[in-house]
Amino acid sequence: MAKILDRLLLFVYSLSIGILSVIAILLLSGAIPRTLEIKDGPTAYIAAITAAVVLFLLSIRFFYISLRRDRASMPSVDQRTEYGDIQISMETIENLSLKAAGKVKGIRDLKSRIRVSQAGLEIMIRAVVDGEHSLPLLTTEVQRQVHDFVQETTGIPVADVSVYIANLTQSPSFKSRVE
Repeated sequence: MAKILDRLLLFVYSLSIGILSVIAILLLSGAIPRTLEIKDGPTAYIAAITAAVVLFLLSIRFFYISLRRDRASMPSVDQRTEYGDIQISMETIENLSLKAAGKVKGIRDLKSRIRVSQAGLEIMIRAVVDGEHSLPLLTTEVQRQVHDFVQETTGIPVADVSVYIANLTQSPSFKSRVE
């Protein structure tokens, strides 16, 4: 919704600036008779016409931007099957990897990044752990879960799963109060 509003505002802005700059160019060039006199002479006219032309060119550019369609598609992984093409967005693969890593007990606050290489997908997982489990076992389990789940679900080979342990969650300590 905000993108549509931004484009509408850009359209109105570019249209109004374009009209004002055309009027200014016509007034200053003498195409439309004017009753206003500028005392600085030809330098003021040249500066005013230059400013009006620059504003007009900018308004044409903004007008074009407000009307063109977004052709940039979201990054995706493309596959060809015997039935046709398949495109899986990077966001989908990130969410699949987060879903798989979230199944491992002891893992919190997950973030995922995906890169596509010649060998397959390279998945980077950033996690916070609870500190109650062995880190080598925990990270190995996350790697295995993410690798198997993403590869099985998407059919795209997973070349590498890197796990970065960012921090350790502190379990809240409760002190009993005696009154």
